Amino acid sequence: MVQRSPVTLKDVAKRAGVSAATASHALSGNIRVSDVARARVRDAARELDYSLLPRSRKLQAVRTEKAMRVRGSGAQTVYESLRRSILELEVTPGSPLDEAALSERFGMSRTPIREAMVRLAAEGLIQTLPNRNTIVAPIDVMGLPVYFEALSLTHRVTTRLAAVNRKPEHLERIRELAEAFAHAVQLEDALEMLATNREFHVAIAEAGGNPYFTSMFSRLLDEGRRILLLYYSSFENKLPQKYVVEHDLIVKAIAASDPELADKLAADHASQIKRQVQDYLDRAGKL
Repeated sequence: MVQRSPVTLKDVAKRAGVSAATASHALSGNIRVSDVARARVRDAARELDYSLLPRSRKLQAVRTEKAMRVRGSGAQTVYESLRRSILELEVTPGSPLDEAALSERFGMSRTPIREAMVRLAAEGLIQTLPNRNTIVAPIDVMGLPVYFEALSLTHRVTTRLAAVNRKPEHLERIRELAEAFAHAVQLEDALEMLATNREFHVAIAEAGGNPYFTSMFSRLLDEGRRILLLYYSSFENKLPQKYVVEHDLIVKAIAASDPELADKLAADHASQIKRQVQDYLDRAGKL
């Protein structure tokens, strides 16, 4: 009988169309890996029967995983729920967060509540005031110029790298997400627009092959979700078709392996969103 070679992490990464680092983060539960990438990596791992460990090691790994899941599931549940509520503006910026009230709401002790709040604070989504009260972080409109500078640069470099390094499977996924965003625009579904827009740009970053840029860009996209949701609301969720067209042009530049054009389109895309957001905030009297 021919014994097949053990499946490696690189095999899983290749099947999923991501870097080995992204595959490793996805399998370890790293929260900065996009949902799309995580699902693709896990599917690839299942298809390849990854983690071919000796039985004793496999059983030990299962026991360890279960123990960690039991300890961390409460904090993870609170974290994910609060994070989503904050990013989707279900919780008003500047509103207080009370540990006792959250403990009662989630039916948990204060320990997982505090663990979740530590993670949210590290992401800049909540703040602890000098009087020790905790609030949802206000939207820092005065810091927007610096934010958009970082967003534009990472958008450009990830799109440029995608035009150089993308593979057919990357391009297929990027096109799928461009279509999903266009469909969300057609439905006038602001939350779905936010989600598909983020996944579209993260997929482009992953195609670029640099996990550091991908991680940085993912966080910037998350930090801007509240501003973008306010902006979508200014159109009563009827987003102009030009955003769909701009995505399509970026996809074509990546497909054509034209890094110069991809860079220019990404820069233009980021600049016009910056102008539109600032115009909206000026009209709304938020500056």
